[in-house]
Amino acid sequence: MKRHFFTFLAAFLFAVPFVFAQNKLTNMEKVEGFQLLFNGKNLDGWTGNTKDYVVEDGTIVLHPENGGEGNLYTEKEYANFILRFDFQLTLGANNGLGIRVPLNSHAAYDGMELQILDNTAEKYKDLHDYQYHGSVYGVIPAKRGYLKPVGEWNMQEVIADGTHIKVILNGHVILDSDIKEASRGGTIDGKKHKGLKNKKGHIAFLSHGDMVKFRNIRIRELQ
Repeated sequence: MKRHFFTFLAAFLFAVPFVFAQNKLTNMEKVEGFQLLFNGKNLDGWTGNTKDYVVEDGTIVLHPENGGEGNLYTEKEYANFILRFDFQLTLGANNGLGIRVPLNSHAAYDGMELQILDNTAEKYKDLHDYQYHGSVYGVIPAKRGYLKPVGEWNMQEVIADGTHIKVILNGHVILDSDIKEASRGGTIDGKKHKGLKNKKGHIAFLSHGDMVKFRNIRIRELQ
């Protein structure tokens, strides 16, 4: 009951205009037990590609001119959680959110990748449904039409609770499904996604060589 109340409250807050202090927890989040994953100053608590992912003006920025390859991982592993973060896309940007992923792995198959993508880019018009923003890559398609215009900040919440995955983008539920049921008899991309069975792993931002910014990254672990 308590968990459902917090989920409802989060959806309400994401649905109405509200200005959060950058990289700080709200009083409600403190009560709920959220923790910051990014302090706004440096990459303490993160590992992996700390060369191309840099901190600028309270954001984590991926600069493609630096090379733009390699993933940025949390040092800690997480199992079940509520993750909240803001992201800003550039034209045609492609990135990804890895959850329950091993270090230095192919997140989409050895863990799970939730797409971070400029759905409106012409070059992506012929993608499969399971490749657009918010989708569990290769496994579950997300609803489209809820990204803000490129250059504006988006707010996203990801709830990973056992095999249940839910994604809320700018106050709208764009994915709410069970990965076990969705992959029963095989995944829709026809490939092996052994990472769907992972009980825990790192959270990661997955580089595909495009400039993307992140801020206000916070998490609450679920029992």
